[in-house]
Amino acid sequence: MQLIFDDSYFMKKALEEAEIAFERGEIPVGVVVVIDNKIIARGHNLTEMLNDITAHAEMQAITSAANYLGGKYLKGCTMYATLEPCQMCAGALYWSQISNLVFAASDHDRGYRAMGAKLHPKTKVENGIMEDEASTLLKRFFIQRRNLN
Repeated sequence: MQLIFDDSYFMKKALEEAEIAFERGEIPVGVVVVIDNKIIARGHNLTEMLNDITAHAEMQAITSAANYLGGKYLKGCTMYATLEPCQMCAGALYWSQISNLVFAASDHDRGYRAMGAKLHPKTKVENGIMEDEASTLLKRFFIQRRNLN
């Protein structure tokens, strides 16, 4: 029997957030934070709308999840992100002590691994879940953006 609440299920929810960002003219990155198979936070990029370079999807969701839990640590939580977090977001994830990070597409230029950033030593990482879907959405966004300029 296949679990309904598997990594693909939650990554689809993160992709829904990325689609919202896409529709709003934001770089289409979306995330959800899950604990005990329950989504407790959602986020998508808001950097253009808020005119704030720190308004990444991950930052929005970390704050929301911490508020939901009533504390700053995200132990027992999993973040599903459509793109590998940048070093700023990795730093915030480090300090949140999130238990698991699952991301779809790698960011070979600006991802936390390329930039030499580290996650908390106890954070487990998995990547490549629905990578094609996330990559396609990002490529579509940047093609559209180039054609508008």
